[in-house]
Amino acid sequence: MKVFGYQLPAMSSLILWGILWEVVGRLEVTFVLPPLSEVLATLFSIIGTPVFIKALSETAYAFIMGVTASIVIGIPVGILMGKSRFLDELLLPWVNIFLSAPLTALVPVLMVLFGFGMKSIIITTTLFAIWIIILNSRAGVMQIDRSLVEMAQSFGASPIDAFLKIYFWAALPEILGGVRIGVIRAVKGVIIGQLLISIV
Repeated sequence: MKVFGYQLPAMSSLILWGILWEVVGRLEVTFVLPPLSEVLATLFSIIGTPVFIKALSETAYAFIMGVTASIVIGIPVGILMGKSRFLDELLLPWVNIFLSAPLTALVPVLMVLFGFGMKSIIITTTLFAIWIIILNSRAGVMQIDRSLVEMAQSFGASPIDAFLKIYFWAALPEILGGVRIGVIRAVKGVIIGQLLISIV
């Protein structure tokens, strides 16, 4: 962070936002933003309590299940899209739509379809994470060096052997990049899902 041409330490912006939060909270501009000091004091007071542990375990469960579903479904779908032109043309527009759409607006629909419990939160988490995993898996397969494909064919490798021993590993960096971004988006998804369901 730079101020008037001077480089400030990396934590400076975080400290400034904390000070601003505290000031706005003390001025009581809005009731939804209490002072940061009170928020931290309340946080430390509830850590370790049965209510906190129960809420944390529920959040962790929804997050892990959502990320797992995103990976288990997203990577194979992305790989199939990268290998099949028909599937790519069929699914790519929908993947792009859901990736760019405001998924928060879909949470009320999920509540109606799946209820107000854990299932809706897990599905919300999955929807936030899965699309970028699909796109990156697709991109990883589509950018595999053609020479690797020709080498596998020249050695008579079966499609399964070629995929498991060559294609998957060549596409792995892109796949892992998608998983990393998907995990970040899943954090947002599980928080939004729990917030909206708790309001209802």
